[in-house]
Amino acid sequence: MIFVDRIDAARKLADALAAYRGANPLVLAIPRGAVPMGAALAEALEGELDVVLVHKLSSRWSPEYAIGAIDESGWSFVSDPSDADEAWLNEEKARRLAGLRQRRAQYSPERPPVDPHGRVVIIVDDGLATGATMIAALHAVRAQGPQKLVCAVPVGAPDSLKKVEPYADEVVCLYAPWDFRAVGQFYSQFWQVEDEEVIDCLREHRRRAAARSAGGGASPPQ
Repeated sequence: MIFVDRIDAARKLADALAAYRGANPLVLAIPRGAVPMGAALAEALEGELDVVLVHKLSSRWSPEYAIGAIDESGWSFVSDPSDADEAWLNEEKARRLAGLRQRRAQYSPERPPVDPHGRVVIIVDDGLATGATMIAALHAVRAQGPQKLVCAVPVGAPDSLKKVEPYADEVVCLYAPWDFRAVGQFYSQFWQVEDEEVIDCLREHRRRAAARSAGGGASPPQ
Protein backbone atom coordinates (compact mmCIF):
# COMPACT_ATOMS: atom_id res chain seq x y z
CA MET A 1 0.00 0.00 0.00
CA ILE A 2 1.36 3.38 -1.04
CA PHE A 3 -0.24 6.65 0.11
CA VAL A 4 -0.18 9.66 -2.20
CA ASP A 5 0.72 11.98 0.68
CA ARG A 6 -0.19 12.60 4.32
CA ILE A 7 -3.60 14.03 3.42
CA ASP A 8 -4.49 10.91 1.44
CA ALA A 9 -3.40 8.83 4.43
CA ALA A 10 -5.52 10.97 6.78
CA ARG A 11 -8.62 10.46 4.64
CA LYS A 12 -8.12 6.71 4.70
CA LEU A 13 -7.59 6.80 8.45
CA ALA A 14 -10.79 8.82 8.82
CA ASP A 15 -12.70 6.01 7.12
CA ALA A 16 -11.22 3.50 9.57
CA LEU A 17 -12.10 5.78 12.50
CA ALA A 18 -15.58 6.67 11.27
CA ALA A 19 -17.17 5.34 14.48
CA TYR A 20 -15.80 8.42 16.28
CA ARG A 21 -17.29 10.93 13.84
CA GLY A 22 -19.60 13.31 15.67
CA ALA A 23 -18.30 12.30 19.12
CA ASN A 24 -16.06 15.39 19.23
CA PRO A 25 -12.83 13.39 19.49
CA LEU A 26 -9.65 15.23 20.38
CA VAL A 27 -7.08 14.55 17.65
CA LEU A 28 -3.55 15.02 18.95
CA ALA A 29 -0.93 15.09 16.22
CA ILE A 30 2.76 14.42 16.80
CA PRO A 31 4.74 17.31 15.25
CA ARG A 32 5.82 18.05 12.86
CA GLY A 33 4.93 15.64 10.08
CA ALA A 34 1.61 14.45 11.45
CA VAL A 35 0.07 17.89 12.01
CA PRO A 36 -1.32 18.40 8.48
CA MET A 37 -2.63 14.84 8.71
CA GLY A 38 -4.15 15.56 12.12
CA ALA A 39 -5.88 18.67 10.78
CA ALA A 40 -7.48 16.69 7.95
CA LEU A 41 -8.46 13.89 10.33
CA ALA A 42 -10.01 16.26 12.89
CA GLU A 43 -12.00 17.96 10.13
CA ALA A 44 -13.27 14.63 8.77
CA LEU A 45 -14.25 13.37 12.24
CA GLU A 46 -15.77 16.70 13.34
CA GLY A 47 -13.31 16.78 16.20
CA GLU A 48 -10.80 19.12 17.80
CA LEU A 49 -7.11 19.41 16.91
CA ASP A 50 -4.05 19.97 19.06
CA VAL A 51 -0.53 18.64 19.29
CA VAL A 52 1.11 16.26 21.74
CA LEU A 53 4.74 17.19 22.16
CA VAL A 54 7.28 14.42 22.31
CA HIS A 55 10.70 14.00 20.74
CA LYS A 56 12.81 11.02 19.92
CA LEU A 57 16.05 10.44 21.79
CA SER A 58 18.75 9.87 19.23
CA SER A 59 21.63 7.44 19.25
CA ARG A 60 24.97 9.15 19.69
CA TRP A 61 26.23 7.07 16.76
CA SER A 62 23.32 7.73 14.39
CA PRO A 63 21.15 10.86 14.91
CA GLU A 64 18.35 9.42 12.77
CA TYR A 65 18.04 6.28 14.89
CA ALA A 66 15.64 6.58 17.84
CA ILE A 67 16.69 4.81 21.01
CA GLY A 68 13.73 6.25 22.93
CA ALA A 69 11.60 9.36 23.35
CA ILE A 70 10.74 12.07 25.87
CA ASP A 71 7.56 14.07 26.53
CA GLU A 72 7.24 17.67 27.69
CA SER A 73 6.80 16.63 31.33
CA GLY A 74 10.28 15.08 31.23
CA TRP A 75 9.10 11.45 31.28
CA SER A 76 11.21 9.36 28.92
CA PHE A 77 11.07 5.94 27.35
CA VAL A 78 14.33 4.24 26.36
CA SER A 79 13.99 1.21 24.13
CA ASP A 80 17.70 0.56 23.66
CA PRO A 81 19.72 1.79 26.66
CA SER A 82 22.76 -0.20 25.53
CA ASP A 83 23.13 2.19 22.59
CA ALA A 84 24.01 5.21 24.75
CA ASP A 85 25.99 5.77 27.92
CA GLU A 86 24.31 7.51 30.85
CA ALA A 87 26.10 10.84 30.36
CA TRP A 88 25.11 11.03 26.71
CA LEU A 89 21.53 10.05 27.48
CA ASN A 90 21.17 12.73 30.17
CA GLU A 91 22.52 15.39 27.80
CA GLU A 92 20.20 14.22 25.03
CA LYS A 93 17.19 14.33 27.34
CA ALA A 94 18.03 17.86 28.49
CA ARG A 95 18.44 19.07 24.90
CA ARG A 96 15.16 17.56 23.74
CA LEU A 97 13.20 18.74 26.78
CA ALA A 98 14.38 22.32 26.25
CA GLY A 99 13.35 22.04 22.61
CA LEU A 100 9.88 20.75 23.53
CA ARG A 101 9.28 23.65 25.90
CA GLN A 102 10.36 26.11 23.24
CA ARG A 103 8.08 24.42 20.72
CA ARG A 104 5.08 24.58 23.06
CA ALA A 105 5.60 28.33 23.46
CA GLN A 106 5.84 28.63 19.68
CA TYR A 107 2.79 26.51 18.82
CA SER A 108 0.45 27.60 21.63
CA PRO A 109 1.50 31.12 22.63
CA GLU A 110 -2.00 32.34 23.44
CA ARG A 111 -3.66 29.36 25.11
CA PRO A 112 -2.85 26.24 27.12
CA PRO A 113 -2.93 22.75 25.55
CA VAL A 114 -6.40 21.26 25.13
CA ASP A 115 -7.31 19.16 28.16
CA PRO A 116 -7.80 15.48 27.18
CA HIS A 117 -9.47 14.53 30.47
CA GLY A 118 -12.65 12.52 29.95
CA ARG A 119 -12.44 12.66 26.16
CA VAL A 120 -11.94 10.24 23.32
CA VAL A 121 -8.38 11.05 22.24
CA ILE A 122 -6.84 9.94 18.95
CA ILE A 123 -3.07 10.29 18.74
CA VAL A 124 -1.96 10.33 15.13
CA ASP A 125 1.44 10.06 13.47
CA ASP A 126 2.39 9.58 9.83
CA GLY A 127 3.93 6.20 10.59
CA LEU A 128 5.32 3.97 13.30
CA ALA A 129 8.99 3.03 13.00
CA THR A 130 10.50 2.13 16.40
CA GLY A 131 7.33 3.09 18.29
CA ALA A 132 9.27 5.03 20.93
CA THR A 133 7.77 8.43 20.12
CA MET A 134 4.22 7.08 20.06
CA ILE A 135 4.74 5.31 23.39
CA ALA A 136 5.90 8.59 24.97
CA ALA A 137 2.88 10.39 23.51
CA LEU A 138 0.44 7.74 24.75
CA HIS A 139 2.01 7.79 28.21
CA ALA A 140 1.81 11.59 28.41
CA VAL A 141 -1.88 11.64 27.50
CA ARG A 142 -2.85 8.61 29.59
CA ALA A 143 -1.63 10.46 32.68
CA GLN A 144 -4.27 13.14 31.99
CA GLY A 145 -7.25 10.79 32.22
CA PRO A 146 -8.81 10.42 28.76
CA GLN A 147 -12.02 8.41 28.41
CA LYS A 148 -10.47 6.39 25.59
CA LEU A 149 -7.02 6.53 24.04
CA VAL A 150 -6.53 5.55 20.41
CA CYS A 151 -3.27 5.24 18.46
CA ALA A 152 -3.83 5.87 14.74
CA VAL A 153 -1.18 5.48 12.03
CA PRO A 154 -1.40 4.73 8.32
CA VAL A 155 1.59 2.37 8.37
CA GLY A 156 3.76 0.74 11.00
CA ALA A 157 6.38 -1.90 11.63
CA PRO A 158 4.66 -5.04 13.00
CA ASP A 159 7.03 -5.41 15.96
CA SER A 160 6.59 -1.76 16.91
CA LEU A 161 2.81 -2.04 16.78
CA LYS A 162 3.01 -4.85 19.33
CA LYS A 163 5.14 -2.66 21.62
CA VAL A 164 2.59 0.15 21.40
CA GLU A 165 -0.53 -1.94 22.07
CA PRO A 166 -0.26 -2.01 25.89
CA TYR A 167 -0.24 1.80 26.02
CA ALA A 168 -3.46 2.36 24.02
CA ASP A 169 -7.06 1.23 24.31
CA GLU A 170 -7.17 0.76 20.54
CA VAL A 171 -4.54 0.72 17.80
CA VAL A 172 -5.64 1.50 14.26
CA CYS A 173 -3.05 0.84 11.56
CA LEU A 174 -3.97 0.55 7.89
CA TYR A 175 -0.87 -1.32 6.76
CA ALA A 176 1.76 -3.32 8.67
CA PRO A 177 4.19 -4.68 6.04
CA TRP A 178 6.77 -7.27 6.98
CA ASP A 179 9.42 -5.42 4.92
CA PHE A 180 8.99 -2.08 6.74
CA ARG A 181 12.21 -0.06 6.62
CA ALA A 182 11.18 3.60 6.89
CA VAL A 183 7.92 5.56 7.01
CA GLY A 184 8.70 7.51 3.85
CA GLN A 185 8.87 4.41 1.67
CA PHE A 186 5.06 4.15 1.83
CA TYR A 187 4.36 7.67 0.54
CA SER A 188 4.67 8.94 -3.02
CA GLN A 189 5.12 12.45 -1.62
CA PHE A 190 6.71 12.82 1.80
CA TRP A 191 7.67 16.46 2.17
CA GLN A 192 9.39 18.01 5.16
CA VAL A 193 6.87 19.81 7.37
CA GLU A 194 8.21 23.02 8.89
CA ASP A 195 7.15 24.83 12.07
CA GLU A 196 5.38 27.51 10.03
CA GLU A 197 3.08 24.90 8.49
CA VAL A 198 2.30 23.45 11.92
CA ILE A 199 1.38 26.89 13.27
CA ASP A 200 -0.76 27.60 10.20
CA CYS A 201 -2.60 24.27 10.57
CA LEU A 202 -3.39 24.91 14.23
CA ARG A 203 -4.45 28.51 13.59
CA GLU A 204 -6.66 27.56 10.64
CA HIS A 205 -8.35 24.76 12.56
CA ARG A 206 -9.13 27.10 15.44
CA ARG A 207 -10.51 29.67 12.98
CA ARG A 208 -12.80 27.10 11.36
CA ALA A 209 -13.96 25.80 14.74
CA ALA A 210 -14.75 29.33 15.93
CA ALA A 211 -16.66 30.05 12.72
CA ARG A 212 -18.72 26.87 13.08
CA SER A 213 -19.47 27.68 16.70
CA ALA A 214 -20.53 31.23 15.86
CA GLY A 215 -22.57 30.28 12.81
CA GLY A 216 -23.88 26.95 13.98
CA GLY A 217 -22.80 25.26 10.79
CA ALA A 218 -20.09 25.00 8.17
CA SER A 219 -17.00 27.15 8.16
CA PRO A 220 -16.85 30.11 5.79
CA PRO A 221 -15.31 29.72 2.35
CA GLN A 222 -11.59 30.13 1.89
